[in-house]
Amino acid sequence: MGIIIWLIVGGIIGWIASMIMKTDGQQGIFLNIIVGIIGAFLGGWIGGMLGLGGDINDGDFSLSGLLLSLVGAIVLLAIVNLFRRGRVR
Repeated sequence: MGIIIWLIVGGIIGWIASMIMKTDGQQGIFLNIIVGIIGAFLGGWIGGMLGLGGDINDGDFSLSGLLLSLVGAIVLLAIVNLFRRGRVR
């Protein structure tokens, strides 16, 4: 059951992050899920370093865990956007 939750929550978090970063038209549902899941790991890592806690990766399904996942997904998309801008078109 955990993998289904990861896919659903990852898709929603990735979609919200892509709407905030204005990359929604460039990625589909599969990439939204990937961004959301990697963002959850990244947000948990950043939150752990800052001592914020509420990591969704530890099974703590809370608002703070969701917000950390969203921040991680936004950071991930910002990093990807930096590499995209450097490319010659």
